[in-house]
Amino acid sequence: MKTLTMRVDDSIYQMIKTAAAGQKRNISNFIEFATLQYLTSVQYVDNSEMNEILNDKELIQNLQDGLKNLKSKDYTIV
Repeated sequence: MKTLTMRVDDSIYQMIKTAAAGQKRNISNFIEFATLQYLTSVQYVDNSEMNEILNDKELIQNLQDGLKNLKSKDYTIV
């Protein structure tokens, strides 16, 4: 285990405190839980998943085509 010291504004602290209480967690446990939830559900792609994405030639081509269409403003918002 590592100790982490951080500074937050009072308003953010109150939000964290309220959220932790709502889940019946202490503040440090809530911060650890929330961080893990965020990193594993939103931002993290493991190496095998990234390799699968990069090796999908059709997906890569579709993404490149979409980017080209976006840059040339050749799209319709529906």
